[in-house]
Amino acid sequence: MKIALAQINPTVGDFQGNSEKILSFAERARAQGAELALFPELCLMGYPPRDLLDHPEFVRRGLETLEALAQRLPLPALVGFVARNEKGEGKPLHNSAAFISDGKVQSVHHKSLLPTYDVFDEDRYFEPGPKPQPALFLGRKLAVTICEDVWRPGLGPHARYHLDPVASLAGQGAQALLNLSASPFTLEKAAQRHELLAGLARKYRTPLVYVNQVGGNDELIFDGASVVFNARGELVAAARAFDEDLLVVDLDALPGSLVAMPMLRAEAAFRALVLGTRDYLHKCGFKQAVLGLSGGIDSALTAVIAAEALGPENVLGVMLPSRFSSQGSLDDARKLVENLKIRSMTIPIEPVHHATLESLAPAFAGRAPDLTEENVQARIRGLLLMALSNKFGMLLLTTGNKSELATGYCTLYGDMCGGLAPINDVPKMLVYEIARWLNRSREVIPADSISKPPSAELRPNQTDQDTLPPYDLVDKVLHEYIEEQRSVGEIIASGVEAAVVMDVVRRIESSEYKRRQATPGLKITSRAFGYGRRIPVAKRMPGV
Repeated sequence: MKIALAQINPTVGDFQGNSEKILSFAERARAQGAELALFPELCLMGYPPRDLLDHPEFVRRGLETLEALAQRLPLPALVGFVARNEKGEGKPLHNSAAFISDGKVQSVHHKSLLPTYDVFDEDRYFEPGPKPQPALFLGRKLAVTICEDVWRPGLGPHARYHLDPVASLAGQGAQALLNLSASPFTLEKAAQRHELLAGLARKYRTPLVYVNQVGGNDELIFDGASVVFNARGELVAAARAFDEDLLVVDLDALPGSLVAMPMLRAEAAFRALVLGTRDYLHKCGFKQAVLGLSGGIDSALTAVIAAEALGPENVLGVMLPSRFSSQGSLDDARKLVENLKIRSMTIPIEPVHHATLESLAPAFAGRAPDLTEENVQARIRGLLLMALSNKFGMLLLTTGNKSELATGYCTLYGDMCGGLAPINDVPKMLVYEIARWLNRSREVIPADSISKPPSAELRPNQTDQDTLPPYDLVDKVLHEYIEEQRSVGEIIASGVEAAVVMDVVRRIESSEYKRRQATPGLKITSRAFGYGRRIPVAKRMPGV
């Protein structure tokens, strides 16, 4: 039996566009001899639809589109959609897969396990399905599962369910395990995913076919990377990562085992950020982006991502020098512009800065200059960049990294202004790692932007480490405290100086109000700042 894995990039709420994409891939699958096509979780309406599911019209449109799609599909298919809960009790909806054949929906298979951790909140909308039943096709029983249904044996937060849909379906004689997913990308997930799926195929001695959504929807990035494992748990076929793809396999004649070459962490991060940036802009209706160029490594990396995502002709880099801007930084910014072939302009902020300080002088009389005057410069830059964004219809990209956002080393209504923060889940040391990878064969990011001490250049001879610990220590504490959720005492016991741990953690906790107002970013780590992390602003943390 030939099965096609249709790894598509849907847009939330674009019923017509998603339907046409499904039909296009189904036609390609039929042309390649497939007898059944698998599409990702909720692909008809895009994932995650979130509170759009509370609108009856959204659900109705989805069901109407499914009915029309079923009549046009050129081959049998499993398509992810939202079904109504007809039982009259519990949540009103199911996260479901429709088995379509002969112009209509032959059976519906509901998701059993509904994740409610990190970025997932499916129990808010969906009712778990009853005991799962296999789909019958060409005389075979096919175990139809949806994303989390296969993660029950996983580690950590996934070991939380009493039901085991895969075991139930295998016990009913399923001859192949099929999984329709919308599994967001993180840097750690590819290896975890392969280990989990291979283990299930081995355990139940049956082939496993996994199709994953690809593309960006808001903060989430989906890497695709759909895979097939044989009954020995060997990887035998894999779709491309970070791109739409169609993979056709014959379950009766699976190819030999593949040697999976893991993508370098820097490359995976970069490709994810490019995909997330491209889809965020295009799905929100933007074609061009603008950003400030300081000559530093963060704005340089953001510019490279934007140029790759949108084309250099659609990126405007703006240099906003003050009297504290070094000639070296201006030279680095100009060199970056030349390397990337993006558009650029220069708007000195000194006249506006002088006028602002002059206006504030009576109110500030008798008080020495401090952080206030430094932040005024950042806010002037934010004002000017937002004006350019408004005037030319370009989305403003903020350039701050995760380490800065974590410690509050950023200015509200200044360098935090923007419509998307592409690297705000990229720790500073990973920024350097990606930059070196980009420069592996030629200089993309100017060498001085990588080698010089990072600085906001808001006062003479300033460096970030005047007030912050070294970034390698900041990132170590950040990873252990945020992603590993270790206590202050545990982090100190791991070998980090107590004063450094206390300083970084105190900054993290006191900066929550800034992050509450931050620009949306792209998630690539297991624990990002954003709607998956819900921390009160008003609080007291023991021991901090």
